[in-house]
Amino acid sequence: MLILPHLMNPEEQKSEEIIENTQETNGQESVKEDGAVTEHWPEDESVSENNAKLKEEQEKYLRLYSEFENFRRRTAREKMDLMMTAGKDVIVSMLPILDDFERALKSVEPMRKENAAAIEGFELIFKKMLSGMEAMGLKAMDCKGKDFDVELHEAITKIQAGPENSGKVVDEAEKGYMMHDKVIRFAKVVVGE
Repeated sequence: MLILPHLMNPEEQKSEEIIENTQETNGQESVKEDGAVTEHWPEDESVSENNAKLKEEQEKYLRLYSEFENFRRRTAREKMDLMMTAGKDVIVSMLPILDDFERALKSVEPMRKENAAAIEGFELIFKKMLSGMEAMGLKAMDCKGKDFDVELHEAITKIQAGPENSGKVVDEAEKGYMMHDKVIRFAKVVVGE
């Protein structure tokens, strides 16, 4: 139906123009209730696909970045642990020698008057060896009179020691050692009950 534009009221003219414009653009525009026209171009779909791909790539990047940061922190922590315990195997293999040295010094103590110079030489060597190992992080445990702790001590036997020494370390059969606050050898102790 054809209506002459000059015979239509202004609202009818506006809606007629919108219909004509919509027909001219082959349905690529839509009319909202307020008369505004929005255009829908085929490129909008590719733009939304590109946005979705961009978002996906950003998420991949963030995941990769966080994985790299975790790897970097873990590697740095492992390096520190390695540096702190680099000489651990050597020190652990030297502990029996240190024990033998201590026992030898205790056994020659009664002969100190006759062989004072030799015993002082042995003590000097022992102290030098011990201070070198302590410089690498070795620390002897002090166990006598302390409460028994399964994290630090290995009980080899229990003896009757009275109520005041119940659950405490009464004697030390073999010294325990720590390296940088980690136990490298448990102290072998006698526990009172």
